[in-house]
Amino acid sequence: MNVSVFGLGYVGSVSAASFAADGHTVVGVDVNADKVASLNEGRSPIVEKGLDALIRDNAASGRLRATTSTAEAVHATDLSLICVGTPSRKNGSLDLAYLERVAEQIGEALRDKDAYHVVCVRSTVLPGTTHDVVIPALERASGKKYGAGFGVTVNPEFLREGTAIHDFRNPPLTLVGHNYRSDAEPTQALYAKVEAPMITTSIRTAEMIKYASNTWHALKVTFANEVGNLCKRLKIDSHEVMDIFCRDEKLNLSAYYMKPGFAFGGSCLPKDVRAMQYRAKEVDLEMPVIQSILSSNQLQIQHAIDEIVDTGKKRVGLLGFSFKAGTDDLRESPIVILAEALLGKGYQLCIYDRNVSIARLVGANKDYINKQIPHLSSLLSESIDEVLDASDVIVVGNAAPEFEDALMRTRPDHIILDLVRVKKERPRIPADYRGICW
Repeated sequence: MNVSVFGLGYVGSVSAASFAADGHTVVGVDVNADKVASLNEGRSPIVEKGLDALIRDNAASGRLRATTSTAEAVHATDLSLICVGTPSRKNGSLDLAYLERVAEQIGEALRDKDAYHVVCVRSTVLPGTTHDVVIPALERASGKKYGAGFGVTVNPEFLREGTAIHDFRNPPLTLVGHNYRSDAEPTQALYAKVEAPMITTSIRTAEMIKYASNTWHALKVTFANEVGNLCKRLKIDSHEVMDIFCRDEKLNLSAYYMKPGFAFGGSCLPKDVRAMQYRAKEVDLEMPVIQSILSSNQLQIQHAIDEIVDTGKKRVGLLGFSFKAGTDDLRESPIVILAEALLGKGYQLCIYDRNVSIARLVGANKDYINKQIPHLSSLLSESIDEVLDASDVIVVGNAAPEFEDALMRTRPDHIILDLVRVKKERPRIPADYRGICW
């Protein structure tokens, strides 16, 4: 393919050289004449292991060159990657001046180009930026319409400084966001020689994944440091702790707990987080990330309460009462906390949970139900249909399989608030279906 890469900084230089190494003909573009001259002379404009040799070899072969002329680059290529910086402003917002200016320059070059051209955003941008900034700038400057005169994709990079060449060649996945299949295909073709799963999604989702990834990496670093600080105060080898911790790929390093939904509860997580926080206080240690866990969890419960209040309905049915399907454990169940809050606000509740109904008579939680929440015990129903008949808002509180069928029996005037995404795909149900965070 014939590819132009706008911005010869870290991402742009690595991408341009790597695409050229895969056999594509690449034109790098930058306003900095020194960077352009450096690349044309076969020298890397940045310090990165292996990049000098990659640029030297591909510049010598004629597959890689650079220019300061946007028009020259656009007219010589079929696809343009935008790799310019999006630095932070003082208030934390992104400075999109470089991004918008490059989009305008590409648009100006497209004005007198007949062939369909795909513009690929590789810069890190917040969700909505491509639709709100890049596409309007391209349309303004080109006089053409997105999807007719030019295409747009989003292709986030997952490169680490110091190992960028290796990361380009061995990514966990290649991600292409698009709205039109015809736009995605040329971008995907760039990676024909990169052995990694190819994931296609919407433009906004692709933009968001980059931020979810980087924020998660930042959270992991701060979590490990806070655990390490506490270990040091307690005279424990923090590296041994985290080495053993990371060997658990079933729960600790896995997708198991990474599904957006409702708050956590049960007999372990809330208790153990509190105990760890208390121990840190005993040794005069601040752990801001770990100390925020329970308050963040409480906010998710409040979010569910607010969603119910916003419906304007007063009759609420709860499907699921224990903190997790397949158990009768009500200890610190977030659904119990939600129910008590609604009851205090004057809501009429009707509750169904097969396991809790059994536990009410013979289960281990009988004393807990009768002593701690007797006012809620009296609201337990014996059937799902009883809850459906008595309620205007149906809250799905855990992922019991029987609740999937129950959704199909709802009325058109029902409002469903699903806290667990009981079905991955939005079910075709009569009611107004809503997810707590999807």
